[in-house]
Amino acid sequence: MTSRPHPDPEQGSGHTAEAGADLRLSAVTKRFGEFTAVNALDLVVEQGRFFALLGPSGCGKTTTLRMVAGLEEPTSGTITIAGRDISRLRPYKRPVNTVFQSYALFPHLDIFENVAFGLRRRGISEVRSKVHDMLELVELGGYEKRRPAQLSGGQQQRVALARALINRPQVLLLDEPLGALDLKLRRQMQIELKRIQTEVGITFVHVTHDQEEAMTMADTIAVMNQGVIDQMGSPAELYDNPATTFVSNFLGQSNLVRAAVVATRGDDLVVEAYGCTLAAPGSRARRTEGTVWLGVRPEKVFLARAGAEAAEASGPAGANVLTGGVVSDVSFIGVSTQYLVRMPWGQELTVFEQNSGAHDTFRPGESVDLRWSADHTFLLDADQDAHAGDQSYAELVGTPSA
Repeated sequence: MTSRPHPDPEQGSGHTAEAGADLRLSAVTKRFGEFTAVNALDLVVEQGRFFALLGPSGCGKTTTLRMVAGLEEPTSGTITIAGRDISRLRPYKRPVNTVFQSYALFPHLDIFENVAFGLRRRGISEVRSKVHDMLELVELGGYEKRRPAQLSGGQQQRVALARALINRPQVLLLDEPLGALDLKLRRQMQIELKRIQTEVGITFVHVTHDQEEAMTMADTIAVMNQGVIDQMGSPAELYDNPATTFVSNFLGQSNLVRAAVVATRGDDLVVEAYGCTLAAPGSRARRTEGTVWLGVRPEKVFLARAGAEAAEASGPAGANVLTGGVVSDVSFIGVSTQYLVRMPWGQELTVFEQNSGAHDTFRPGESVDLRWSADHTFLLDADQDAHAGDQSYAELVGTPSA
């Protein structure tokens, strides 16, 4: 569903993107009774960016989007676009449009009239050429005379997108827009949305709980947790250098092993973990002394037969090594194989290995060592919950992760 713009003498006949039209939230708080859904949020979305608000249900991301759209009013704080305070404006007076998971197309209108609806409401001329150009953009040229019921779910989502974009909003808000599509179609639409955003140059703010979706499309991701932003940056930045256990677990998977910082060696920190001496770059350490979580992503780890020399083992020479593991589970998942390895202290660590045929394969019960480059190691504050943000763990123990 899209918000429906009306003529507004303050804004002229339409909303057009302009240089410096950043979206800014300053100390924005939203309370529902005693519950604080969004807590003193400061956020800048630069004009022309594809921005994702990522987090689990109940983290405050949809409430934030609804406040920008004008569907909820902030308890306190301000929201501006291009320096103009829109915090208390009615939805139709804001230079934004919203696309929701439910397409809410008009079933009695054909595709042409669905897309033209906002233009006709505002008395815009040259409707035909504008609708034609927009349908070409979303690759639905030639579908003008069809009804929504004659289209697939992905095609209906494209129509909803065209109907929102044709109004040339300064900011397009997308609230879980691909959630109703099947996996294959969702992945296709992720690529299409990114292509469309690049072509039109309009700021997209996309709310999702799907990590892959956010990483595939967004230039910048803000990971939300309990009403605040845990970390914000590029997908690669957040994935490779998480700031919290929540981010490390919610954005992909992480192996987190309790360790202690014992020394420095040049630009690296030296840590001890269950009798093994390991290293981590100081630039990837969120805590530089005392007890830490030593982290490494599963796909960065290589398995080697127990006691194998570096020359014989997969993975980099001179790498970090954890010894004494026993393979407890093997799962073939197509492009890779997932190994669970039980360590001597009882923890199970995860390893993803590409099924390229270049490495040995292992069976449950085999003794192995784990190797990875020290450069792929990160250190987090051990006062944080090692399971924060881990959705599978939350489901297993029956408790929410946020």
